[in-house]
Amino acid sequence: MSAIHITDIESAINHWRQRQPSGDGFSLPAPTRALAEVYALMVIGHQTWVPEADMSSAAKEAWLDWYATTPDTPCIAICSTSQGDAHCKGCGRSFEEVQRWTEMRPSEKRVTWQRITQEATAWRFNRYAERAANAIGDDTPPH
Repeated sequence: MSAIHITDIESAINHWRQRQPSGDGFSLPAPTRALAEVYALMVIGHQTWVPEADMSSAAKEAWLDWYATTPDTPCIAICSTSQGDAHCKGCGRSFEEVQRWTEMRPSEKRVTWQRITQEATAWRFNRYAERAANAIGDDTPPH
């Protein structure tokens, strides 16, 4: 089952807060409200992940809009799975994740991003962090 991490919900909320600020400082535009409801239930339930199936269509749509602004792939064009490594030294994905990437749902890709970011062992996060940042048009390493 596909699930979305709470930090992605937070990022999506912040994306929508910048995109559609509250006009009166109190009410939330529909996309922000839909994501805030998911976030609140996660906090109340002490959940780190929310099953994608548990999200309303409005929350999913708002999350996907944020997702479209993120880098699609962690690849930094230094792939060691082609040399037989189980996990790529460049991006940290498993051989299967590299092979299936184009078929994966956005939530599945974000699960992979979450894992490789937490592990932070791939060259993307140390030796070639600057290169990875430049690949997404930013001067700072990805979080």
